[in-house]
Amino acid sequence: MSEVRRQVGLPPRPGWGWQDLAACRGKDVVLFFGPDGERQPEREIRERQAKALCVTCPVRGDCLAYAISRPEKYGTWGGLNEEERASERRRRMRRANAA
Repeated sequence: MSEVRRQVGLPPRPGWGWQDLAACRGKDVVLFFGPDGERQPEREIRERQAKALCVTCPVRGDCLAYAISRPEKYGTWGGLNEEERASERRRRMRRANAA
């Protein structure tokens, strides 16, 4: 008889259907994940362009929720870069702990 094992502590697997509706679908991934050795001025320009696309995205909230729940360490997700997502994650944790 085979035994079913459960993995404990892993977040639930995400539903990926939201990606089909994403404004970034088919766009160059480098827009959201910069190239190695990217300098700060170029990064700021690239992130502004990525965030401008995110503003128009109908599934921005789903994207951000996914990135925060994982947590995705790199790239622009849901209109936030790495540092902004880390800050948002801490804010959400503080709010949850206060409740």
